[in-house]
Amino acid sequence: MVLIAVATVDMIGGAMVFPLIPFYALKLHASPATIGMIIASFFVAQLISAPLWGRVSDRYGRRPALLIGLGASAAAFFVFGFANAVWLLFLCRIVQGLGGGTTGVLQAYVSDTVPPADRARSLGWLSAGTNVGTMLGPVIGSFATYWGQQWPGILAASLCFTNALCAWKWLPESKQPYVQLSARKPVWHGVWSVLRNPTGPVERLTLIYAVAMLAFSCLSSVLALYLSAEFGITERTIGYVFLYVGIFSVLMRSALIGPIVDRIGETWAIRAGAAILILGLVAYPAAPNLWSLAVIVPLVPIGTSLLFPATTAMMSRHSAKSELGTTMGIAQTFAGVSRVVAPVLSTTLFQRISHAMPFYFAAAFVGLVSLLAFQVEARPTAPEPVRVVD
Repeated sequence: MVLIAVATVDMIGGAMVFPLIPFYALKLHASPATIGMIIASFFVAQLISAPLWGRVSDRYGRRPALLIGLGASAAAFFVFGFANAVWLLFLCRIVQGLGGGTTGVLQAYVSDTVPPADRARSLGWLSAGTNVGTMLGPVIGSFATYWGQQWPGILAASLCFTNALCAWKWLPESKQPYVQLSARKPVWHGVWSVLRNPTGPVERLTLIYAVAMLAFSCLSSVLALYLSAEFGITERTIGYVFLYVGIFSVLMRSALIGPIVDRIGETWAIRAGAAILILGLVAYPAAPNLWSLAVIVPLVPIGTSLLFPATTAMMSRHSAKSELGTTMGIAQTFAGVSRVVAPVLSTTLFQRISHAMPFYFAAAFVGLVSLLAFQVEARPTAPEPVRVVD
């Protein structure tokens, strides 16, 4: 519960800032393609840092890695508050990304403390907490713009700094002591293993996670630009859109993901999530007004709420206990590649071809996820015994 609270508050800070970046960048005369690069710079930094954070957390513990990440976020948001040039927006995103490579550490924390049968449910709760952040953060950020352009960044930085202090006081270490391991392989060895042997269970799940993330990131990167161009949404009203999306994400991940996975299993949760996500992406450009879009929008959070926690839970089942942090870090590395490519690609498609093209492109890639998902085994062939922490 402490971990969920820490992750939620951290996400509130990030969500206060993220939807405003396109609007602030447009005021600084940045093109949609440049905005895509600003968004992608976060994920470039995260891509570099994610596997390293996973290795650090395996060696020194989850808690130190998470505390450093929270501190980096606070510094980044302070820079955002006073950014008066495009390069400062880049700097903000890069610093935040270096600290934001700890997503895999959060997932490893859950895997340290939860038995395999309940991991999808618990990861869903963690995702629900972060989705509360993505639901409340944009609204707070939009309201803060009434006080001045710098206030969303100042408030987000203050919130993250306070969160780091609370985590330092109340968040316990989850990693249990293990027998000293022999010399480990280089941290990038796991990344190469996925490319060399994509048919392995962990490797296939990593690719599913990465390709789905590519599609979802295409949507999230271009959403503010799309809503502004098609429906006149501004930085003062974008928060309500994210609030609406967040309601469905929180409902799914807090209350429904556990019973659904219990009933249909993790593999079918992945397949169903991919199908619903495809439907939502294809339907987005078809909406003639905001009222019809309101009916379509829930499909995307419902699909991702099924797809991502189930994939991560299955990944933890197939991973060695002592390498959970590294495995999750590698998954975040591939997800980071997707997040780097998606903003640049989707904003370029938006600018040069049509406003609808990023959505169709994303739907096509989720279709690839569907094909991969039908090759995933329901259970590991040789499950490793896992000691549950009381």
